[in-house]
Amino acid sequence: MRTAGLTMNSVWAHRVLRERGVQTHRLEGVTAELGVMVESLDLKHRGKEENYRPYLHVTGELRSVTPAKALPFGISQVTYSPGQGEKVDAFYEFDDQQLVVLAGKGYFTSGFALPEQVTGIEWELPATADILVLAPSGAQTEGDAPVVFTQVHGIGGLEIDLESSGYDLAGYFADRPKDGAGRTEAAVDARGLKARSDAINSLFTEAELGLGTEAEQTVAALTPETAPVADGLSTHLQRIEAELAAEREQHRSERASTEGTTENLYRERVAGELHRAAERKGPIAPPAPAREAQRDLNPDLDLERKEQDQETPRPEPKPVPSLDERKRQVSQNAAGLDLGEDGEQSLGS
Repeated sequence: MRTAGLTMNSVWAHRVLRERGVQTHRLEGVTAELGVMVESLDLKHRGKEENYRPYLHVTGELRSVTPAKALPFGISQVTYSPGQGEKVDAFYEFDDQQLVVLAGKGYFTSGFALPEQVTGIEWELPATADILVLAPSGAQTEGDAPVVFTQVHGIGGLEIDLESSGYDLAGYFADRPKDGAGRTEAAVDARGLKARSDAINSLFTEAELGLGTEAEQTVAALTPETAPVADGLSTHLQRIEAELAAEREQHRSERASTEGTTENLYRERVAGELHRAAERKGPIAPPAPAREAQRDLNPDLDLERKEQDQETPRPEPKPVPSLDERKRQVSQNAAGLDLGEDGEQSLGS
């Protein structure tokens, strides 16, 4: 029997677990097969310590969970309507033999592209899940059916490969055109790979890549004008490093916007406050302890100021006259201005 399912993080699942007197069946670690509607496929690479090993990032939506053994009440499959299933992220690892196939299909050339026919279809991926089954009511009314809640383990990071999934994705990549330009570009890529063998550990041997005497003769036949045309491996590695840098920056931005992370706390509580403080305040003069510290660090400057003060005598302040002294000075000035008649005669004579 097939039945529609709900996710374990639904509020109804918690309510069912809290209810008393209801019949439930809880199964953990059930081996199951997921039906995933694949929406996108991206080629990514590991870090430098893993020699930039390629892998595929598969994203899609959960459409069904098919347990290896039937569930209680004869349930053989749990289905989800479009838009109701959880988001699935899977990472497909190539084995060494598949990498050899990819190299033969032009992985080290600029025209290497992902297959389009593997998206927009439903994949069957292996997984394990926890399942909670709520039994139907005892009345067994018509249309009454059990309710199933599921929780897939690691649904945001499923690790799959050829052995576990049964999909040989390397075979879906298209072959490079077999024209002269393609052969020339492949030969130049082989020359670039040999030139960088000291700096980069190759994932493949020369026998696996098929770089024998034919490739060497093709490289030798290249003219000086065409030889530097395609440093394909160098360009490819630069593009890979740029993609890795973009991934790291995206990861840093996501952590900065995720509440509770160290990057988020720094941005909200430290960087933001420092930025606002810099906008509010202009240049600030050093405080008194700083000026004293500057004098301690520059004793010669302080000694020079003291010598200048000793060489230049300061004028002593004059005593302020008392009120009686001021009256006496005013009276003397008035007597000197009062000439009288004698004064007029002396002025006339």
